[in-house]
Amino acid sequence: MTTPGTAPRTPGAGPGGRAGGGPGGGDEGQGPAGRPEGAGPAATARSRRPVVAALMLGMGLAAIDGTIVATAVPQIVGDLGGFAVFSWLFSGYLLAVTVTLPVYGKLSDTFGRKPVLITGIVLFLAGSLLCAAAWNMAALIAFRVVQGLGGGALQGTVQTIAADLYPLKERPRIQARLSTVWATSSVAGPALGGLLAAYADWRWIFLVNLPVGAVALLLVVRHLHEPVRPRPATRPPVDWAGSLAVFATGALLLTALVQGGVAWPWISAPSLGLLGASAALAVLTVVIERRAAEPVIPGWVWRRRTIASVNLALGAMGLLMVAPTVFLPTYAQSVLGLGPIAAGFVLSAMTLSWPVSAAFADRIYNRVGFRRTAITGMTGALLVLLAFPLLPFPGAAWHPALLMLLLGAALGLFQLPLIVAVQSTVGWSERGTTTASVLFCRQVGQSLGAALFGAVANGVLASRLASAPVPGLSGGLDAVPHALEDPAALSAAASDRLRRAVDAAVDHVFVGAAGAAVLALLVLVLVAPRRFPVLPEHGAAAASRDRAVKD
Repeated sequence: MTTPGTAPRTPGAGPGGRAGGGPGGGDEGQGPAGRPEGAGPAATARSRRPVVAALMLGMGLAAIDGTIVATAVPQIVGDLGGFAVFSWLFSGYLLAVTVTLPVYGKLSDTFGRKPVLITGIVLFLAGSLLCAAAWNMAALIAFRVVQGLGGGALQGTVQTIAADLYPLKERPRIQARLSTVWATSSVAGPALGGLLAAYADWRWIFLVNLPVGAVALLLVVRHLHEPVRPRPATRPPVDWAGSLAVFATGALLLTALVQGGVAWPWISAPSLGLLGASAALAVLTVVIERRAAEPVIPGWVWRRRTIASVNLALGAMGLLMVAPTVFLPTYAQSVLGLGPIAAGFVLSAMTLSWPVSAAFADRIYNRVGFRRTAITGMTGALLVLLAFPLLPFPGAAWHPALLMLLLGAALGLFQLPLIVAVQSTVGWSERGTTTASVLFCRQVGQSLGAALFGAVANGVLASRLASAPVPGLSGGLDAVPHALEDPAALSAAASDRLRRAVDAAVDHVFVGAAGAAVLALLVLVLVAPRRFPVLPEHGAAAASRDRAVKD
């Protein structure tokens, strides 16, 4: 009798019963014949729908909350004050989400997905209610951290449950749906936040989460029933010490990366102190995890080439994603002269093609394999990133929009095969930890990218302004945003010179992002195995999956 979601060991299989081939096609080979997990009558597909709806609602909540606050900042600051620290509304949420991902992943493998997801939704809703009741900026920031604690559970557990419910053959479909929800919510967030702040009250930004989250919670409680798994005679103790160490290490490191060069200079006592403390805590974390019976970040996450290579590749993708998501809107508004809404549409082109490409990715990797499909996608992304600095100045809005359309298509071919592949190489008891490690690395990559490319952009901009000063511009880099928002403050020639400096800074950022794409390609070529050891899917596991979604 096998544990639901896992497969029995086969000759030559690695740890966790990983077999040497699977239905990935191409370099992955073909797995043994058998009834795929999740395959069943139409009633089974119907019984999954409430759970899928809950997953999509949860994913939408986590995605929209990362962007919805942005356009309401003026109203929030006007009501609560705290302009000097308002950036922590975003940083605090990001920190809490990122550092809790590996903790929730391990907890979901130990106690099951359902209690972790329910806890995450409850925390998120409690944080939303508290944010709506915040009386000053400090309270709002603290309550945003509470929201982030729930958001970390939502992001990781939703992806894991999706892999639990669907077999390898159907996994691209659910991943494409989740990608569509994430993209749509991320793009709609700023617009919805602006509308609520302008025509209602900024507190409704958080209150609208309550009915949506309540529906998701109800669906999870009523319709998600995990299969009964054999319980060990003695359950290993939870690695609370390791969880706390991971949380503290990640919090200090990400605080240094997010605030360095913004709240204080990179070469300063706060930056050096935070980086040094995070390095010391990282060493302590390794020591604690090596001694733990069930470490929250087990060593096999990095010892297995499949998982380590996907972690590194998606970390590099997080790095390069900073260029379009953070710097493209600035380019569209400052260089092309577009308004905020039009600039958002330029970026949204990427979110349109990404889920479409992901939906068709299985047709490619079933022919050529996971690894080759990902290499193809990242090669396309590299070409697009290198093409951006070649755009004419100032150019037309459709030029970057077309590049973003192509970039989204390329990254859809890159990310989805890797996530599907890595989730398919582990059994149920390791899938939560594996998924969380992948998402954690992607989040850390984005934080690193924000710090690194922010420094690159500021350096290029400062160099250009020093070599060719802009008449009428005083106050250094801090004066640039105000000058760009008020073109009448500068002469036409000075405004053109400033726009060219911004254009050069963004071009250098995209070249840096191309370097991150090269890093991802090197990982796939040199580290990733030619054949992903996909687990065979058996009828017993499929039956357990069917029971997991029945009333």
